[in-house]
Amino acid sequence: MNEPVKLLGSFGSPFTHRAEAALRLKGVAYEFIQEDLGNKSELLLRHNPVHKKVPLLLHGDRAVAESLVIVEYVDEAFQGPPLLPSDPLARAAARFWAQFAVDRCLRTLFKALWTPDGEARRGFVAETKENLALMEAQLEGRRFFGGDEIGYLDIAASGLAWLTVLEELAGVERSMIGEEEFPALCRWRGEYTSHEAVKACLPSRDQIVAFYAGMKERLVLLAKSMQKK
Repeated sequence: MNEPVKLLGSFGSPFTHRAEAALRLKGVAYEFIQEDLGNKSELLLRHNPVHKKVPLLLHGDRAVAESLVIVEYVDEAFQGPPLLPSDPLARAAARFWAQFAVDRCLRTLFKALWTPDGEARRGFVAETKENLALMEAQLEGRRFFGGDEIGYLDIAASGLAWLTVLEELAGVERSMIGEEEFPALCRWRGEYTSHEAVKACLPSRDQIVAFYAGMKERLVLLAKSMQKK
């Protein structure tokens, strides 16, 4: 008998989406448990006492935390289309660019989104575009970062898929991922969000707005604190 799989998360969270996308791409049946982030459940706190955050995967009596750790666990623990390449060098490259997407690309993008207009923000926008250009180059001749099918790097970079909504919430007048500058990324975004397995767990515009509602002041403060690091 297969062990039950449960995913504790918050629909609208890009981190939860990574874990859910991996499960759907691998064809794993699971139960989604919506967490109230303002009143975290005993189940979450018991199984993730270190970070106390979502997403959290429960596979039988085993608990796995952190979105990309969950993606790798799902890839190794279940049958289905591989998310990471089998070739060691290609697998290492996917992990390298996933780390780049998370630590450099998305982190700088966050600061560009939520830093008030001024010299600092202009610097973050310029750095963001430099990082996006490097991501754009990884798509040359490819439908997805993973090749013909969605893979580990696509999932890691999936936060770019709903950038336009975040830019709207942040009051950004001109998108940082424009068709003229980044045609491959724009095409990839459309391919990713229309994929049958992925679109079922993509939050709608209204769900994203609801998730970030009332958070703008906190996000601005967080972006400010990140500038000191």
